[in-house]
Amino acid sequence: MHRVAVITVDGVAGFDLVVPGQVFGTAHSVDKAPGVLLGAPLYEVKVCGRPSELMVTGVGGADLFRLSALYDLAEAVDADTVVLPGMPMPGVEPAAGPAVATRAELAEVLRVVSAAYERGARVVAICSGAFVLARTGLLNGRRATCHWTDLAAFATNFPAVDVVPDVLYVQDGRLVTAAGAATGTDVCLHLIRQDFGSAVADDVARHFVATPQRDAAQAQLVVHKAPHPGGDSLEPTMRWMREHLGEPLTLADVATHAGVSPRTLNRRFREQAGTTPMQWRLQLRIHHAQELLETTTLSVDQIARHCGFGTAIALRQHFARLVHQSPLAYRRSVRANKNGSGNGSRSDG
Repeated sequence: MHRVAVITVDGVAGFDLVVPGQVFGTAHSVDKAPGVLLGAPLYEVKVCGRPSELMVTGVGGADLFRLSALYDLAEAVDADTVVLPGMPMPGVEPAAGPAVATRAELAEVLRVVSAAYERGARVVAICSGAFVLARTGLLNGRRATCHWTDLAAFATNFPAVDVVPDVLYVQDGRLVTAAGAATGTDVCLHLIRQDFGSAVADDVARHFVATPQRDAAQAQLVVHKAPHPGGDSLEPTMRWMREHLGEPLTLADVATHAGVSPRTLNRRFREQAGTTPMQWRLQLRIHHAQELLETTTLSVDQIARHCGFGTAIALRQHFARLVHQSPLAYRRSVRANKNGSGNGSRSDG
């Protein structure tokens, strides 16, 4: 079973703290008897920190409630995935929010995170947790992101980090950073898909009534404008694009179906989906390819044709860029994890 340690300190952000436990804790095997809601659990989640009462905070550092961590911070060293929620700490906090954790707590968190990474763990930082991860030095020369309100402070405090603005999350080897808030769910679903496949991740998304997959490169700030009286929702066009996934559609074809110019289509897609029509379609194709790799014995060439890539070479190129694995490596890793012989990806990319 894949072990997840969620680190908590005084002042931890409540939403960031709860999401990993809920999402990873909902991931169960899809191999189950008819009528059974959940199969065998795939993750063991532990909240690690001080056993004394810790303050959990909301937006702006508002005190919400207190909790006591059930597991000592040192137990995070042995985890397969370590999660750093948003946590204001001395010397690393963004401009907003009080620094309530002590410097001794900071030093211990940095030691534990570094030790866990050294032994092969994946480290995930959500929102201002990226400041803590960057303080370890592990992000130097690596790509990372954080919440849009903290990007300038993050870049100023950590000039050795390659800061990627306006994306939902970034994975650089075994280091993962997410913008925070709702993207905590996105990045957890992404990692479940990486560890155990699309079927498991989609099952978790159904339990949460959430979007199964949002592209990591989607903008953090998506302006959702009220539709005009005539209606400008792209849902009918997006549904049509799903139904014709294997066909060689161009931007002009999609614009014609939507009844708008290509320029207007791009603008509305960015407003409503946070990305371009062709990038959104590419993500759908990759997702479908993942499903076929998991659930069928089709060859890579057959899957490439089925998903509209045309050739296996094209599928491999896009798959490697978005999934960070070759299609066959992805198939092997998912099967290994389903058979209990793996705890998820440990690759440094």
